[in-house]
Amino acid sequence: MPSGQPKTLVIACGALARELLEAKRVNKLDHLDITCLPAIWHNRPEKIPEGVRGKIRKARGHYDHILCLYGDCGTGGMLDAVLKEEGVERIEGDHCYAFYSQPGEFDALMEEEIGTFFLTDYLVRHFDRLIIQGLALDSYPQLLSTYFGHYKRVVYLAQLPDAALEKKARKAAERIGLNFEMRFTGLGGLASFVTGQGRTHQPTDIFARN
Repeated sequence: MPSGQPKTLVIACGALARELLEAKRVNKLDHLDITCLPAIWHNRPEKIPEGVRGKIRKARGHYDHILCLYGDCGTGGMLDAVLKEEGVERIEGDHCYAFYSQPGEFDALMEEEIGTFFLTDYLVRHFDRLIIQGLALDSYPQLLSTYFGHYKRVVYLAQLPDAALEKKARKAAERIGLNFEMRFTGLGGLASFVTGQGRTHQPTDIFARN
């Protein structure tokens, strides 16, 4: 990248770290730094808005631009309120399933079958910890029908080609008793956002306001 590229910080969910680092590598985004908040905060979404605010304020004076790579992630609009106050742009989409997919693809999948349980590379890697143990299915397998009784299929949105992950995703679907489908998305909207191709305007320069 030319040395004149504005120095940019991406504040992201830890669940996206591996894919975000890959997008940086593939696109040679040497001007871009990445900082992540704990992925486990998806279980405590009330922590996310102020956690992001803290990262933004710590970065002020050190970067030309700051971007936020989070969906709403269960914050009920609180994250967007913080980002508006701080003048920072967020990737479009309520969650990672939406912005990994191409525009409209996630909605089409939901219209096709509303009873769809989605997996990403991260969720496949940590399926036992996040789903089986996280929902206590290892201790109370009878809860399986309570959690997944209304689902019809698993759709694995694969970001990077990995035969071992595909095999693990198929086993995950089998474990919760659902049909399996796989859609290779690549890095989708995530890569477009960090390279600027998926943004309709340049990120707000928060330092110009101060």
